[in-house]
Amino acid sequence: MGSNRYLDWFRQAENDWEWGNHSLEAGHYSQTCFIAQQVAEKALKAFCFFKGFDIVKTHSVRKIAQELEINGEIEAIAKELDLFYIPTRYPDSLPEGAPFESFTQAQAKHAMDQSMIILNFVRSHIQTP
Repeated sequence: MGSNRYLDWFRQAENDWEWGNHSLEAGHYSQTCFIAQQVAEKALKAFCFFKGFDIVKTHSVRKIAQELEINGEIEAIAKELDLFYIPTRYPDSLPEGAPFESFTQAQAKHAMDQSMIILNFVRSHIQTP
């Protein structure tokens, strides 16, 4: 894959963020939370590739942040967004109910806000057109 694709990853993260907003407006809160996790994952992977990483083999936003030696607020946000990777999609990851019934508008809005913080952080550290 290589570092020459970092901009593709970043642009996809931006596009996913727009998708997340549409999902939030439509009331699809579990899906919005998952999309927010994806925004952060793809943005941080873009940063990895910008820095010359050849491949990133995890979906954990926190692990990616740690690989980049990012801590503080960004690492805390990454840890929080990781919680939305599985339970937002799979009923057997919850004690009861389907994911679409289990996440709230407030959670989805917060997740999108948090993913924008990571998106802006990465934007400030990479070269974008």
